[in-house]
Amino acid sequence: MNVSTRVEHPSDAPATRRVHMAAFPGPDEADLVDALRRDGSWLPALSLVAVDERELIVGHVLLTRLEVGEATGLALAPVAVAPEWQRKGVGVLLVRAALHAAAEAGEKLVVVLGDPDYYGRFGFGPAAEHEVTGPFDVPGEYFQALTLPAYDGSPKGHCCYPEPFNAA
Repeated sequence: MNVSTRVEHPSDAPATRRVHMAAFPGPDEADLVDALRRDGSWLPALSLVAVDERELIVGHVLLTRLEVGEATGLALAPVAVAPEWQRKGVGVLLVRAALHAAAEAGEKLVVVLGDPDYYGRFGFGPAAEHEVTGPFDVPGEYFQALTLPAYDGSPKGHCCYPEPFNAA
């Protein structure tokens, strides 16, 4: 696999949308990314793409700002990989790159709603273990959190996702 990651450029938006449209059964995730780009929660340095040796975009991962109690953290969502690149490690590469970028930026906490077996490999665990709750009616092990090196016991509390997530 000859794939690398980099920060998404504004001109990459159409290609990133195509990846989301191909990776998911409908437009919801692609529309969510477009809406987040217009929202104050958008963090350009934490929107990463995976590119092949021809510089074609084959995957995308996004971390956006969210409220956690009286402070802020990051939401990991969505992660998309073009179908022909799935199950080849591209998603893992993207998530690791995004988490590394967040740590380098001094961020403290990342939350994700997803498969505990998949996200556990990155160090995510039940968010409740960090006194973090989410707005989702799911079993506790699916709403997960990861503390980054700057974590100092905060943030804690209820997560409030950016408005575009409510429309998704």
